[in-house]
Amino acid sequence: MMAKKAPNPTDKHVGARVRMRRMMLGMSQEKLGDALGLTFQQVQKYEKGANRIGASRLQQIAHILQVPVSFFFEGAPHIPGQSHEGFGEAPSPAYVSDFLATSDGLALTKAFMGIKDAKLRRRIVDLVEQIAAVDKR
Repeated sequence: MMAKKAPNPTDKHVGARVRMRRMMLGMSQEKLGDALGLTFQQVQKYEKGANRIGASRLQQIAHILQVPVSFFFEGAPHIPGQSHEGFGEAPSPAYVSDFLATSDGLALTKAFMGIKDAKLRRRIVDLVEQIAAVDKR
């Protein structure tokens, strides 16, 4: 029996970003699959990084999810031996993408962005930082 090959970190990251954006739009895997001419199971495999998304398919997904293709690579993991010189700033920490890909992270972000008062948003951030500091003690 052959062991399953672990997903490539970049494929996993791109899949997680597809999932995050799909969830941000309130779109089901089935609806995205229908738009792509695929089953929801194939979309699941893409989102888990189990199946690699080809360039033309990624462009199609970007169009459906209304984001540039580059969106899926934001915060992508650094691959040892590859220089990022000349490619702008370093990627954001993976934990941010991981958090935003969860239903709690998405719900919190949507609710927070719905608060129009900038001072109130700042006070909420201060409150959460204080709670986090208490939990570290």
